[in-house]
Formats: sequence, C-alpha cells, structure tokens
Amino acid sequence: MTDLLQHQIDYYSARAPEYDQWFYRQGRYDRGAAFKRQWESEAGIVREQLLNAPRQAHILEMAPGTGIWTEQLIRIGDRVTALDASPEMIAINKAKLASDKVSYIQTDLFAWRAREQYDMVFFGFWLSHVPGEKLSSFLGAVYDALKPGGRLFFVDSQERDMSNRRAETEDLGGEMQQRVLSDGRRYEIVKIYYDPAQLTKILRDGGFEIEVRTTPNFFIYADGLKPI
Repeated sequence: MTDLLQHQIDYYSARAPEYDQWFYRQGRYDRGAAFKRQWESEAGIVREQLLNAPRQAHILEMAPGTGIWTEQLIRIGDRVTALDASPEMIAINKAKLASDKVSYIQTDLFAWRAREQYDMVFFGFWLSHVPGEKLSSFLGAVYDALKPGGRLFFVDSQERDMSNRRAETEDLGGEMQQRVLSDGRRYEIVKIYYDPAQLTKILRDGGFEIEVRTTPNFFIYADGLKPI
C-alpha cells in the first residue's frame, strides 16, 4: 500500500504541468465545443452551490492541486489552509493565486491530523483516489478537523467521462486505473467511482449530515455539515 500511495503522489507531481488541460478540456482532453459547453455548465452548477453559503473564517482544502478550486475558496473564506503531498502542485497553485489568504502545507494526507478545527473542509477530485481500506480513517480525520456545525463540501467524477479514451486511461479492475501522461509515462493509481446513494450512506454513517448529488453527466458533489 505504501508503494501504491507513493506511486500516486509521483503521478500527480509529474502530471502537475498538464493537469489544468484536463479540467479546462484542452489538448488531448478536448472533445469539441458542445462537450466543453456542457462540462463548463455542469462545473458551474457545482461552483454556484459552493459559493452559495455564508462566509467562512478558516477553510481547510485537502489535495488542492493547481488551485482550480482554491481560487473559489478564497472568495468565501477569510483564510485557506491547503494540504498537498506534491510540491509541484503546490508551486503551481501558489504562483497562480499569489494570495496571502492561502497557506500551504506539504504533507501525506493519510498521515496528517488536524491540530485545530476548521469552519469548512473541501476537497475536489480527491475522494475517488482514497483507497477503500483507508476511507474510514480518512473520513474520521475529516470529521475531527471540522468544528461542530462546520461545512463539508466535495466534488468528484462520475464514471462517465468521454475524454478517457483519448487520454489513454485504462481500467485495471477493482480500484485501479492506468493513466498515461502526454510524454508517454504510465502510472497505476487508485480511482473509485462511487454510487451517490452508497456514498451518502457511508458519509452519514461517518457522522455527517449530507447528501451526495450529481450533475447530469460529469460530477458528483456534496454539501453538508458536521452536526452541532
């Protein structure tokens, strides 16, 4: 398991310079104008839900990557603490945002434990990379990191993603995928596609008041609370 998780960190460090191409549907992820319009429309649904909330004093973002969602979080938060295992991702995020609202910590997200409680915890396209055997302990750490009444928000992928064929993504069975970077390097990573109802139950069993929702094609997301 240790080797797998390190391999996954290595993959995202290597992918950092091209990660935004995936989200913005550029290069080999470009499936045409109609696809891109639909993708952007559905991303807008999630973004609107995220921003439709009272201001938060201190937000914890786990696996912030290149800052696509960090950029939104600084619109609703006075401070953001961003945790990522990849120094390459942190460097891109920091250069892109150049915000004194954000502080960065390079750390293993599976070993990290909060020393304080936050008003909100957010993660984007991260939960699907948490191995099943580590899900319970990860969600426990998230629960402990939230203040009572604190907000949990996440977004992730639905199984259907028509860009996968062009990006040479191959399902290997179980929780595993093989990903190929634009330079041809291959990595095996964890990628779990959750049924929304099943994931809702897992989260509620973990103590959260929450419901997982979907956009028409591309995203699952959830906006909930740690009970007071």
